[in-house]
Amino acid sequence: MADVEVTKPLSGLLNGIAQMVYYNKREITEELLKNELYPEMPLEEFKALYEKMKGLVKSIATADMDHAQLEAFLTAQTKRQGGIGLSAEQAAALSRFWKSQRVRVRGSLLAQSRWEPSLRGLSWRVDLQTGDSYGNTVHRGPVALMELELGRDGQDSDFVCLEFDETKVNQVLKKMADIQESIDRIVCRT
Repeated sequence: MADVEVTKPLSGLLNGIAQMVYYNKREITEELLKNELYPEMPLEEFKALYEKMKGLVKSIATADMDHAQLEAFLTAQTKRQGGIGLSAEQAAALSRFWKSQRVRVRGSLLAQSRWEPSLRGLSWRVDLQTGDSYGNTVHRGPVALMELELGRDGQDSDFVCLEFDETKVNQVLKKMADIQESIDRIVCRT
């Protein structure tokens, strides 16, 4: 029975932290969590518990820990000394919380990291004009036509059509190569 009395408010605290940090529920506040879940706990003690749990949830979420990683992480946390470690009940509550919230938290993190509007689709073709409407031969170079489908989540798409001559295509390809090179440099550093 004592285990349930300890983990029920802690489960509520973990869910409240997720509501605030990952699900943008502005009505959930640190003060509300304190008053509803830990009314008898001194404010400084609650703040320490709140910050500790918030930090642990962020660490777990940032690493998107699977079951094995989570268990290893929680085991290491329970072995920490000096009041900074976790109790077995706290570790169990974190484990239950993450098992039930992992998919939703991950989805929230992905949604928060997405740029809007986003590219939903791209189609292209190359046209070569061989004559004008009067039957005259025209020697204009190839033209690349690109259609971008852009949109925000839950809204209809907008379409943008771009036309490039050979010079512009080469400039775009050069810029894309520069971007890829920059990404490769950053990735190699980490």
